[in-house]
Amino acid sequence: MSDETMFQNGFENRKTVLGAAHVEKSWANADDFNRPVQRLVTEYCWGEVWGDERLPFKTRSMLNIAMLTALNQHHELSVHVKGALTNGVTRDEIQAVLMQALVYCGAPAALAAFRTASAAIADWDKEHPAG
Repeated sequence: MSDETMFQNGFENRKTVLGAAHVEKSWANADDFNRPVQRLVTEYCWGEVWGDERLPFKTRSMLNIAMLTALNQHHELSVHVKGALTNGVTRDEIQAVLMQALVYCGAPAALAAFRTASAAIADWDKEHPAG
């Protein structure tokens, strides 16, 4: 697969998970300095890895929540909690992932992740009113 095809596949995967508006804004706001990293992440993270069909998006989202909790990456965790909800991960599943992360990553990391996830879920609910 060419780099351009991988980029296009990654761009579509990224929009599916994170929302078209978020991804298109990120790409539009890229400048000469950070555009290369945006392209690399889109090609390899979203094109190559998320494009690997051996794991469904729902599973990948749960893995990301656990890993981002372990790394204390709250901004990215917020984005991926919203993406997880879009991918069909339930609130109960997010809670279960964070409870497991508490045991393996430590209480401070998990407590911060719970705060981040709660805010992200509330934001997602505002953006996706039931109806």
